[in-house]
Order: sequence, then C-alpha cells, then structure tokens
Amino acid sequence: MAIERIEAGPRMSQAVVHGDTVYLAGQVGAPGESVTAQTQAVLAQIEKLLAQTGSEKSKILTATIWLADMADFAEMNAVWDKWVDGKDAPARATGEAKLATPDYKVEIIIVAAR
Repeated sequence: MAIERIEAGPRMSQAVVHGDTVYLAGQVGAPGESVTAQTQAVLAQIEKLLAQTGSEKSKILTATIWLADMADFAEMNAVWDKWVDGKDAPARATGEAKLATPDYKVEIIIVAAR
C-alpha cells in the first residue's frame, strides 16, 4: 500500500496518508498570539491539510490537543466547540505540555479518515 506525504521536508511531513487514514503533524499557530488566535489558526491549517489529502473535518477520528497551560482550556474550547459545531465530534484528549517554544500555546494533532 502506497504512502503519500504532503508538504514533506527533511525533518517531517505536514500530513501522511496510508490507505484511507490521514495523519497530520502537530499544528501550531503564530508564536505570541493569544490562545484564541492560535487555536483559530491551527484549525484553519487542519482544514487546509485535510482538503489536500481528500478528507475534511467531519472525518476526523481523533484529536490530541496540547496546551502550554491548562488554564487556557476554556479559551481553547470556546474556539474548538464553535468549529466542531456540535456534530461529528472526534474522540479527543487534551493535556498540558511544554511546547517547542514558550510562544506556542496550542498544538493539535489529528488522525482522520479519507
């Protein structure tokens, strides 16, 4: 079965497709922006990458969300809940982690069906 890599670089690909499963790299927003702005940017990137792979947000299977500070959980969820819009909600986990730089507040990793 072929493996397709989207926006591949020397370190990582932004998306990898194997069969009918799409794996997205962790997506982050612009460093230093608010949790709301970063979450909005991340979700827009996710939609763009899913479209490039022939998928869409209604086909997301799992989402893993990392927050630099769990105190930002409600702010991130306000954006997420509006985006999911009460339907096709994936399985999801959210945790706190030290992200690549202190300027990143949100990182989201997606696995979707095609």
